[in-house]
Amino acid sequence: MKIPDLKYDSHGLIPAIVQDAANNEVLMMAYMNRESLETTMETGYTHFWSRSRSKFWKKGESSGHVQLVKTILYDCDKDTLLIRVEQRGPGACHTGHRSCFYTDISGREVADAVFSADNVYGKK
Repeated sequence: MKIPDLKYDSHGLIPAIVQDAANNEVLMMAYMNRESLETTMETGYTHFWSRSRSKFWKKGESSGHVQLVKTILYDCDKDTLLIRVEQRGPGACHTGHRSCFYTDISGREVADAVFSADNVYGKK
C-alpha cells in the first residue's frame, strides 16, 4: 500500500492520535516518521518515533501491551494521523493507566491506573 503525500513537520514527524476502535476512547498521542508509519502498515502494530529518546519504538515492546491497527486515517490538511486500534493488554500509558489522558485541567486524576507501571517497567 502506498503512503499518501502527508505533511511532516521540519523534523520529519507527524502527530498520531491513537484511539480504541471499539469504544472511541483516545488512548495516546505520539509522533511518527515515515519509517515508523511504513513499519506500522507492514506489521499491523503501532510503531512510533520517540522525540525524547531519539529512537524508533514499537508500542508494547517493553510491556507487551501492543496495539493491533484496525484503521489509519489522516485529516483534511494531511498533517495529523488518527490510528484506530485494538489495545491488547490493560493499558496504553506507561504510567499504568489505560489512556494517557487521565488528568483533568485542574490536575486531578479522573481515572485509576489499570496496571502497575513498577511491575511492568521496573522502578525508576
